[in-house]
Amino acid sequence: MSSVKSQPSSIIHFYELDVWKDAHNLSIEIYKLTEKFPKKETYAIVDQIRRASTSVGANIAEGFGRFHYKEKIKFYYNARGSICEVQNFLFLAQDIDYLSKDIARELFIKYENLNKRLNHFINSVKKKMTDDC
Repeated sequence: MSSVKSQPSSIIHFYELDVWKDAHNLSIEIYKLTEKFPKKETYAIVDQIRRASTSVGANIAEGFGRFHYKEKIKFYYNARGSICEVQNFLFLAQDIDYLSKDIARELFIKYENLNKRLNHFINSVKKKMTDDC
């Protein structure tokens, strides 16, 4: 298994990654937005969409902290899956009238853009893995 020889000198903490910052900011947006959902949904859709949104940043952070490239990539893929999970709950929230179509669409697009940035990040890690072998 390939291991990381060194982190880029400019980034030494996960919270310096732009992709993590974006995920973190979107989680905050989800938290604030779901405060307006009905109280009966606290342990249902609210809990699920919040967990999925925080899972994106958490998996990026955990992947960054792993030593081996393959382990890192596994966690980054998990983050990508969590993005899709959030998008699923955005559709649901829209369809049951907890979110307007405009707000749901805006957030969906933000998560779609995050997914693209995360894919670029994953590809850069994969390139490092092949370059270091």
